[in-house]
Amino acid sequence: MKKVILIGWLGLILIFTAACSNGKPNQLHYQVAPFNFINQDEKPVALSDLKGKVWIADFVFTYCTTVCPTMTANMSKLQKQLKAAGVEAQIVSFSVDPERDKPQALKKYLSKFDADFSNWHALTGYEFDEIQTFALKSFKSIVTRDASSNQVIHGILFYLVDSSGTVVAKYDGSMDTPYDKIIKDIKALQR
Repeated sequence: MKKVILIGWLGLILIFTAACSNGKPNQLHYQVAPFNFINQDEKPVALSDLKGKVWIADFVFTYCTTVCPTMTANMSKLQKQLKAAGVEAQIVSFSVDPERDKPQALKKYLSKFDADFSNWHALTGYEFDEIQTFALKSFKSIVTRDASSNQVIHGILFYLVDSSGTVVAKYDGSMDTPYDKIIKDIKALQR
């Protein structure tokens, strides 16, 4: 009898929890640290500029010979799908190689992927150790130099950030990017 009551209570708790979440993604609760960087147009972009907006973030660099081209192609595809679905979201790509990724290099790189710069910011204008600390603190993602090459080791995830600047979900950005799930989650955050 105690088992039945316990199972009943657990069921009610699960139903209540699901009802309270309103279907909004909430698997993560990482607060993005304040930042003020520059984008591909040499314009400042700060966390405060993104308050009130839902955004997707990733970490890439223009000289990448491994995952970045695929990630950037996937982000471009996501941008097109968001636009086709009438869903507004900002895209923020943080360079993990700021010494080489000047604004002009970032703009040229993203242009190869048909990026629409009206809602896509590729950010730079900081030191390597700053982005290393920022990525770890805000996104729980590593950024480190590869001692055996000129490459930078970094995560391959896309991060969904809500309008208050909290990372609420993460997705594969390189192989099996779940476009429909990301769009659904963005819509849920905008309700």
